[in-house]
Amino acid sequence: MTENKTNINWYPGHMAKAKREIIEDMKLIDVVIEILDARIPKSSQNPEFNKIIQKKKRIIVLNKCDLADEKETKAWQQYFRSKGLEAVTVNSNDGTGINNVIRKIEQVMKNEIEENAKKGRIGKIIRVLVLGIPNVGKSSFINRISKKSTAKVGNKPGITLKKEWIRVNKNIELLDTPGVLWPKFENDEVGLNLAFTGTIKDEILDKQEIAFYLLKYLLDNFLELVAQKYEFNNNELEEKIKKNDNENETILEIMEQIGRKKGALVTGGRVDMNKTSELILQDFRTARIGKITLEKALINK
Repeated sequence: MTENKTNINWYPGHMAKAKREIIEDMKLIDVVIEILDARIPKSSQNPEFNKIIQKKKRIIVLNKCDLADEKETKAWQQYFRSKGLEAVTVNSNDGTGINNVIRKIEQVMKNEIEENAKKGRIGKIIRVLVLGIPNVGKSSFINRISKKSTAKVGNKPGITLKKEWIRVNKNIELLDTPGVLWPKFENDEVGLNLAFTGTIKDEILDKQEIAFYLLKYLLDNFLELVAQKYEFNNNELEEKIKKNDNENETILEIMEQIGRKKGALVTGGRVDMNKTSELILQDFRTARIGKITLEKALINK
C-alpha cells in the first residue's frame, strides 16, 4: 500500500445521455430538488448542476441525515442559507423530513401559485425535477415522498436508468432522473469521499485501497470511535501510530488486527484483507462506527 494518488473515475455513457436529457427537460420544471449525502454535502454535489439549474427555484435535500453528525448537518444548513438556498434534512428510510420538503416546495412556489390564481389558473401542477448523483438515496426519497414504490430502489449506485413522472399529491409531480456524476473529479479527496460512501461502484475499485484510506482518515479524525467499535484501547492505538515511522505499515497492521478481532480469517489463520476491507467500509456506511460527517461546512467561504 502506498500514498500514491488514487485514480478514481466513473462516467459511463448513460450519464452523458442523462445529462443531455436533463438539460432538455429543465424548460418543463418549476422547482429543482437537489439531493445530497449529508455526510459529504460538497463531494456529493455535481458541479455541473449549477450550470444546468441556472435560475430555477432550488431546494437542497440533505439525505441520510441519520448517518451524519447532527451538529455538522446544522452547520451545512447554515452554509446553504448563506448562499440563498434552503436545505432540508431527510432520512428517506424512515420518512423523517419528507413532509418538510413538500411544505418547502409549496413555500417557494407561493408567489406563482397566487399569481396563477389571480389569472384563474387554479390547480396548476407544480413540476419538480429531482437531481442527484448515484447512491445519494434519490429513489428511496421519491418512494417516500410519493408514498409508493414507483421508483426502483437498490443498494448499488446507478440503478435508476430512466426518467418518469410521479404524482406526489394533487398539486405536485416529480420527474425522476438517473444519477449523474461528472467526467473528472477536481481532486482526490472528492473521489475518495464518493468511494467511502459507496457512490462509486465497489466493483470497479480496489476495496483494500479504499478501506485503507478510510481507516487512515478515521484514525486521524475519529480515533476514539474506531477504538470503541473495534475494542482497542485509545492509548494503545495512539502509541502504535506514534511508535511506527511508517504510517502505511501501521494502518495495515491495524486493519489486520480488526480482521482478526472480527474473525475475518482464511485457511491457516491468515487475515482475509478483502473481507476485512468490506467490513470496515460497511461499518462506516451504516454508521456502526458512529455518525460521521466527512466534510466540514465552509460557513465563512
